[in-house]
Amino acid sequence: MKKIRVFLIDDSQIALAVLKRMLAYDPDIEVVGAFTNAAEALRLIPTLSPDVICTDLHMPGMDGLVFTRTVMERFPLPILVISVSVQEHQTHTIFELLDNGAIDVFPKPKGILDGEFEKQARELTSKVKILSGVVAFTRHKKRPQAYSKAERLPIAVIDNPHQVRMVAIGASTGGPQVLHNIFRNLPADFPAPIVCVQHISEGFLDGFIDWLAQECALKIVKAPHGLPPIPGNIYFPQEGFQLEVDNLGRFNCINRAGHEGHCPSVTLTFRSVAQYYGKTSVGIILTGMGRDGADGILDIARAGGITIAQDEQSCVVFGMPRQAIELGAIRCVLPADDIAAVLQRLRFTDCRKHALQL
Repeated sequence: MKKIRVFLIDDSQIALAVLKRMLAYDPDIEVVGAFTNAAEALRLIPTLSPDVICTDLHMPGMDGLVFTRTVMERFPLPILVISVSVQEHQTHTIFELLDNGAIDVFPKPKGILDGEFEKQARELTSKVKILSGVVAFTRHKKRPQAYSKAERLPIAVIDNPHQVRMVAIGASTGGPQVLHNIFRNLPADFPAPIVCVQHISEGFLDGFIDWLAQECALKIVKAPHGLPPIPGNIYFPQEGFQLEVDNLGRFNCINRAGHEGHCPSVTLTFRSVAQYYGKTSVGIILTGMGRDGADGILDIARAGGITIAQDEQSCVVFGMPRQAIELGAIRCVLPADDIAAVLQRLRFTDCRKHALQL
């Protein structure tokens, strides 16, 4: 089996030695370059052809953010940022890195004498192996602008004979960037509530919501237990809770174990949406590993709802959409950049009036 070729970049020789020792726990990983200078690493990428890059954030000269942005513009590769500045409370930094092309982050280990060293080593090697299977895309300097009316015209209209009352979205690896793009291209008067389940590490939900809200016209909140969803809002599950819609159309936030290892579970949320909204629901499954959401979006399809999967070319990891497609659950496969425009061309019912009646 071909080994996973890794670049390490950190201005500290001690940090590089620690990271090398951690990666040595897995015989499938090979460090092919260790650099204290990001510019030198950048120059040698075409020659040494790494599969994964692990970089520090705070470095003299070219820092990790500039390095990440430059790599994604010139020769995109999966990047893991290893830094003291990616702790739970530093979410602004974390999502700025993700927005510029980093795939994941990892807190810098404190040292080789730490009793948690072996555990951290296993976590790091696991992340590197996951990233080695990720597809990285070129990031251009100019960020895409919100869709104009003229740009939406060529987007095909999905036939929806039943007016939509709910949009449900599920995502995992690579999802934050796609959700950011979708939500910032939806208008403030989008006529249906949106329920979104994103697999995310514990402690990062509040920062994730704050980051999304910076460029989103819709209100982004945690789903309130016992209240109905209303238009103008994007709802996320509360941390550590499953999120369902009950038989009265109200949110049911359940503190229960993970469904097939996931809490929150995309499948559980989709399944409840299918049961209550049926043919008036839209299910969207985005980039991510594994198969969470596949069975749930199949329920939406069987109920007569509209089902959409992100296409392979725009996915960081095509696992979740692939599983849903192979189940026969998907009506339409779309590039990530088209999803917001397609949603706006659907027909909706008066969801606000219905919510006020509950």
